[in-house]
This record gives sequence, C-alpha cells and structure tokens, in this order.
Amino acid sequence: MIVPQAGERISEYVLVSQVGAGSFGQVWKAHHHIWRDQVVAIKIPTDEQYVRNLQREGVAIHGLRHPNIVRAVGFDPYAETPYLVMEFVDGPSLRCLIEANKQGLPILPAQRILTAILRALGTAHAANVIHRDVKPENILVEHGAAENLGDIEIADVRVTDFGLGKIGEITTSSIMQSGSLLSQEGKSISGTLAYMAPEQRDENRTDARSDLYAVGIILFEMVCGQRPSGSDLPSHVRDGLPAWVDAVYGRLYTRWERRYASAQEVLDVIDRTSAPPVLDPSRTRAAPPPPVRVPGAAGGRLDRCPSCNAKAEPGDNFCILCGKQLVAQPRRCGSCGGYPGEDDRFCIFCGTKLAAMAG
Repeated sequence: MIVPQAGERISEYVLVSQVGAGSFGQVWKAHHHIWRDQVVAIKIPTDEQYVRNLQREGVAIHGLRHPNIVRAVGFDPYAETPYLVMEFVDGPSLRCLIEANKQGLPILPAQRILTAILRALGTAHAANVIHRDVKPENILVEHGAAENLGDIEIADVRVTDFGLGKIGEITTSSIMQSGSLLSQEGKSISGTLAYMAPEQRDENRTDARSDLYAVGIILFEMVCGQRPSGSDLPSHVRDGLPAWVDAVYGRLYTRWERRYASAQEVLDVIDRTSAPPVLDPSRTRAAPPPPVRVPGAAGGRLDRCPSCNAKAEPGDNFCILCGKQLVAQPRRCGSCGGYPGEDDRFCIFCGTKLAAMAG
C-alpha cells in the first residue's frame, strides 16, 4: 500500500497537497524541486491494482496535444512509487459548477464548455483513443472562469482522466472492478454508469459515439441542472433555451445508429453561425446590420437573427444561439413537441410519423 506524504519527492517534483482521491489512487499538487513556480499534478496509485490503470492512462494520453486535454508531463509506472505527472489545472470540475447552478448554467458558458469537450474528444478519437469515462468530474475549468461564468472561454476547459482510454479491449466488468472508478461508498461507479452508452454497458462495445452519448447527458445536465429522465428534451425542463440545444441533445442521447458519428459533426452544428450574440452592447464598436430576408423564402424566413444577428442556415426555425423564432409557423411534432426539419418524414426525437408540410 503506497501512502504519499506532503514533502515527499516524486521524480523531479515535491508533493505539496492532495487535490483528489479515490480508494485506489490520489492526485497531488506538486512543484519542481528547484523551479518552484513549475507546478504540476501527479497521479499516484495507492494500491497495486491501480497501477494497470495508470499504465493505460499514460499510454493513452501520450502524444495527445490539445489545449482542451490535460497534458502528460512525465510518466513512470515502474518506479518504486509509480506516477503520472500532468499539467496542473487550477480550478474545479464541471461537477462543482453544475451543483452551484441548480437551474442550469447560462447558455453561452455551457456552449463554450460543450465546444471544448467536443474539440478534446475529436482529437482523442482521431488518435484512436476512446475516453470511455466522460462525465462532469473529469472536466476541469480554470478558477477565474469558474468564478465568473461570463468569462469562460473554450481554452479554460480541460478533459482529464483517460484511465479507461481504449488501449485494447476493456469490458464493463473490468470497468466495474477498476480502482480509478471506486470511492469509499461506490459513488463514482454509479456516476460512471449513469453516463455510459447502452452499447458500452450492455455489449462491451465502444467507439467515438459512446463518448458522444455521455456528452449528450452532460449537455442536458449543464443547461437543466439535472440528468435527463425518460424522453424529456432540455426545453421540457428549462424554458427559453436556444433551439440548437434540443436538436443536438436529440442526436447525442439516442440509439447508436441515430447518434452523431463524430465530435466534428456536433461542432459543425454548433459552429455554423458566423457571429456570437451581443451580450453587452457597450462593448461593441458598431451596431450589427439589420436582418435580411431571403428572397422568395416561404414564410419570409430570415438569413440573420433579428435579435442577436447570428447567421441562420436554410431550414433553421429558430436562431441556433439565442433561440429567436425565425419563421411565422415552425413545424412541430404533435407527439413530443420537438421541432423536426422541413424534409423529415419522421420526428428525429421520438420517431413519430409526421404530416406533410402544407404548400
């Protein structure tokens, strides 16, 4: 049994204070033994059973270079005290932010956090690394941004804990037995299972879409302050959400074959607007141009939102950023209340057959 102590030296670093712990591992803040301003986080197994997870994580994140992924600095699973040295993120987890905002985060910070998570996962998936344990506890936010949500930028968010990264086949059974997921009362295991895709939980089958399923749950939790239940869309729980939230959530929290195939597909939906909403007019240098109507478009569809001036794409019933209605009578599913596209024959949210659009 390894019992790290403050002041102990691990490789080039001196342990300062413990910042996280589970039954089988601890994370410590540490500084370089000479350059004290060089601060890192060191993950140390406190049980021999955890060393395999440490090895897996070190191999999984080696070579992953992205602003939204916690970077590996040093690694030796064979040292007398095995360790993984990582970039230190001075800030809380997304779980802390969600618990502090019971009614949901403001939409723009939530969108930026979601974008950061997707960019990180896109890079990992391109390197054939599937995270397998995406949840709010494994997403860190820099302190300054976390204290003032209006200041959150994409670069302030990091995805961490690739201890179950896809290095060989990992079964649900091994996940249940993994020390990296255990806490004193098993809370971390139940939390992990709550974000696990059906094919991962039931069939031991994972790919990029499995991580995206968890992202859908995180999106719901960020904007609603609670995990999804049944067939509820985010807009059923919280009023005033932009239409893109339901649309993106509906293609993430769904069956494998209906799910987005890649993180980039989700980003393309979120990022297809050309201008962010104006949150503080005093900070803009000039007023935005007036909205322009698309010539000949049915119902006088707008190509820019009259509220925030974000660019609208053909087929948008609502502004993807602020939720402003862009058409006089948007198409709506009579069964679940969702907003399918003009060409959809079946509702993308509940599968109900839709009536044909009138003239």
